[in-house]
Amino acid sequence: MTASARVLEPRAVAGPIRIGPAVRRLTVSNFRNYSMLKLDLERAPVVLTGPNGAGKTNLLEAVSFLAPGRGLRRPRLADVDRMESGADPNFWAVSAEIETALGRTTIGTGRDPAAEAGADKRLVRIDGAPAKSQTVLAEYLAISWLTPQMDRLFIDGASQRRRFLDRLVYAFDPQHAGRMNGYTHALRERGRLLRDGRTDASWHLALEEQIATAGVAVAAARRELVDRLAPLAGAGHGPFPGALLSVEGEVESWLDQGPALDAEDRFRAALVQARRLSSGEAAPVPGPHRGDFKVVHSVKNMPAEQCSTGEQKALLIAIVLAHARLRARDLGDAPLMLLDEVAAHLDEERRAALYDILDTLGSQAWLTGTDAALFDAIANRAQRFTVRDGALTRL
Repeated sequence: MTASARVLEPRAVAGPIRIGPAVRRLTVSNFRNYSMLKLDLERAPVVLTGPNGAGKTNLLEAVSFLAPGRGLRRPRLADVDRMESGADPNFWAVSAEIETALGRTTIGTGRDPAAEAGADKRLVRIDGAPAKSQTVLAEYLAISWLTPQMDRLFIDGASQRRRFLDRLVYAFDPQHAGRMNGYTHALRERGRLLRDGRTDASWHLALEEQIATAGVAVAAARRELVDRLAPLAGAGHGPFPGALLSVEGEVESWLDQGPALDAEDRFRAALVQARRLSSGEAAPVPGPHRGDFKVVHSVKNMPAEQCSTGEQKALLIAIVLAHARLRARDLGDAPLMLLDEVAAHLDEERRAALYDILDTLGSQAWLTGTDAALFDAIANRAQRFTVRDGALTRL
């Protein structure tokens, strides 16, 4: 049976009873290569296999928009719209009935058709009622993901690692997104004033107060999450190595030396000093925008960026699994897991171990791959679909 606009009925799947979050019904319209797709699902893992370009990652991306943020690919919202030759774009939408320990909730989100041309604005509805902003999604669902693009996390620039760490923080502290946005906006406004030659001290001081307060709060939230995550990540899990975690940066070091209020005072002073030294351009200043998330292989005592590609992948998986276990332990539910092409990079032992660990988390996992044989070890406890040209066939 093939699903495009038709509903796929769930079927019984062997496996443990799950109590974490799960998507029980998913509707996707005008999303990349999907014109319309409806899925009714069990709580068991969802396995999507098919050739490259079939739409496996597109479907994971659609699910990722059930959480705050820009999804697992971080596109412009207009770039997600399904395009047909010679026609106007169709505005995309995703709706899901999710099941958590609190019961069932219907989440809807999509690009706002009333937004100005080129504007990146999306609408959110909870059980049919409009939400003020997408940040409310974090109250209902946390989502973690791994994609092939993240394989370079440890060797690319620090900005990618900061973004990865911030997403881990969001799962525990939804307000972190607001602090990050406020910090980034104030920093940009301060830079604009300097470039425009605006010297009114009151304007600068107001922005610098916001930068210092929000910046220290961002750094503190990152440090707190890493401190809580480090014991679980450092211990490793089965064949996945322990990962020693830390956050490095000047503001972070101030927090090691004293209370947050002292760090804010030092930050404000650094901003004032840099402003006085600048001549039309914003001089470099410390802040969480310059921090770095550092990872060390616990057995080899080797920085992640010096490890082999396979070891880096194993470390990344170990961190994501440790994060899911931490949320399950502290908040009672692990994030929904989106794992794109992860199994292809693991040997048979690690694949089997990964599937077993996912079972223990209690949340639904979505996995993709081009080779169906990679999922033999989970076949009898998963919902399996083949994907081709934006249509799904249940196996």
